[in-house]
Amino acid sequence: LAQPVTPELLVSPSSQDGDLGSECPEDRGNWTGRLDFLLSCIGYCVGLGNVWRFPYRAYTNGGGAFLIPYFIMLAICGIPIFFMELSLGQFSSLGPLAVWKISPLFKGIGMGTILIVSLVAIYYNMIIAYVLFYLFASLTSDLPWQHCGNWWNTDLCLDHHVIKAGNTTFPINITNTVSPSEEYWSRYVLHIQGSSGIGDPGRIRWNLCLCLLLSWTIVYLCILKGVKSSGKVVYFTATFPYLILVMLLIRGVTLEGAWKGIRFYLMPQFDHLLSSKVWIEAALQIFYSLGVGFGGLLTFASYNTFHQNIYRDTFIVTLGNAITSILAGFAIFSVLGYMSQELGVPVNQVAKAGPGLAFVVYPQAMTMLPLSPFWSFLFFFMLLTLGLDSQFAFMETIVTAVTDEFPYYLRPKKASFSAVICITLFLMGLILTTEGGMYWLVLLDDYSAGFGLMVVVITTCLVVTRVYGMKRFCRDIHMMLGFKPGPYFRACWMVLSPATMMALLVYNIIKYQPSEYGSYRFPAWAEVLGILMGVLSCLMIPIGMVVAVLQEEGTLWERVQQASRPAMDWGPSLEENRTGMYVASLAGSQSPKPLVVHMRKYGGITSYENTAIEVDREMEEEEEEEDEV
Repeated sequence: LAQPVTPELLVSPSSQDGDLGSECPEDRGNWTGRLDFLLSCIGYCVGLGNVWRFPYRAYTNGGGAFLIPYFIMLAICGIPIFFMELSLGQFSSLGPLAVWKISPLFKGIGMGTILIVSLVAIYYNMIIAYVLFYLFASLTSDLPWQHCGNWWNTDLCLDHHVIKAGNTTFPINITNTVSPSEEYWSRYVLHIQGSSGIGDPGRIRWNLCLCLLLSWTIVYLCILKGVKSSGKVVYFTATFPYLILVMLLIRGVTLEGAWKGIRFYLMPQFDHLLSSKVWIEAALQIFYSLGVGFGGLLTFASYNTFHQNIYRDTFIVTLGNAITSILAGFAIFSVLGYMSQELGVPVNQVAKAGPGLAFVVYPQAMTMLPLSPFWSFLFFFMLLTLGLDSQFAFMETIVTAVTDEFPYYLRPKKASFSAVICITLFLMGLILTTEGGMYWLVLLDDYSAGFGLMVVVITTCLVVTRVYGMKRFCRDIHMMLGFKPGPYFRACWMVLSPATMMALLVYNIIKYQPSEYGSYRFPAWAEVLGILMGVLSCLMIPIGMVVAVLQEEGTLWERVQQASRPAMDWGPSLEENRTGMYVASLAGSQSPKPLVVHMRKYGGITSYENTAIEVDREMEEEEEEEDEV
């Protein structure tokens, strides 16, 4: 019997047989293991902020009572936006730029995302460089920030051993003194005394420069083969921090005075819940901790198979991230409680957030423990692994976004292109290795992912639900997962999430405060530069609109309408997944009954194709109802 032949009209460019296949871009690739995606998402979300921002935010905003707004904001803002990003990425198998085939008029959102991620990647790797610096400094029998009397110390330096001995010899006034760890950080690591401010960066600190080069080299080697290599590295970088965190937690809670710190951390102050600031702080913590809007989640999901259960993964990652933050708080505050007892000062005098906690307070606490270099090494190794997998995500986002735009040229040269991006961002980050580099890092940290990121996320939410359409988006998820999102997700996407983020944005603008580092206030030109960083990512949206409208034909309104509709090739990337309404949009497909041809070509009918038939039927019924109206 003669074999049935597929008509040429039905052969699409994605088909590997025939002449058309030779013109097809190289395959994007997928995750190679079952846990690659889940661990990559956990590694991306669980970062430095869980250790150095959450515990401090919790204690300043009502202690244990802070967990109430935290979990409410997780339900309203975190989980729905997280699921939306994963759904967009997995459905289209496209990066944060090409995914805007969903509505080409808004491609500027993708451009804004890439700008934000690039700025964050520059300074985030500098933080990893500081961690490497301290990691190497811990490889010694006596930690260099343990005592005063080094060349970088001043007369204000006061050792905690002296404080402990002070009550038996003579009274010591510690109000105008500085700890050895603080002087080590500011005068030795940063050498900030060599700079008078942000406009006077001073000389490059070559030891920091080499640490930055090493951190970029590690990142490049791990993303060299895209998700195939980074997906394997995260098996270590996403799980090992938990082992160290548990070790630090056990060591912390067994210290004398540990419960003093933990009580301080979790003592509920319910009167704080009446303050809007606490709810805003909770939403901000969720927003930045989960990494929504940075494109990392969308990029990782784009390498999934089409029917991967991202619904389950959403809850595993978001709840796992929240629990990790709370655990980290116990590990940090138990040590701070011990430290406050040793120094004889209240916990709130030793508690700090951000780099001050990681590079000053905690290292100082380590010097008070037996085997201090061992515990110091463990702590900084944990910070290194926490930071690296978040940096992998930033880099993978940038590389994937651009290679998906130019697949024919860049996909075969992905390793070389990744190297170009890493070298470029390393060179741009050199100013952070100067004596005044910390001022630039603070500026980038305060402005690069501030209101610009919120505008990007709000616009994404509104475009998907209002322009593309909630029904359409739910149908796509139905086709992909076999069920539609429930009323909880629909209510959050339509109203609750955008409204909450709008409130966040307004609050941030009203409560705007100029940047500062310690007692240093930034000059006006630096403030303007910072604001421009945020505004530029927002401006990408109207710029993208103008470009999209100019590429269409007809009157202005017709152009806007055409540009806002999904592109012809929008939909699942693989032919076998383009069931239902998407089969008709396959290149070369001119069949009147595309689903029937599709089933004949791929053999049989699966539960997902059954779903596609249901979706088609729903659409036909809706069209009939509209015609009747």
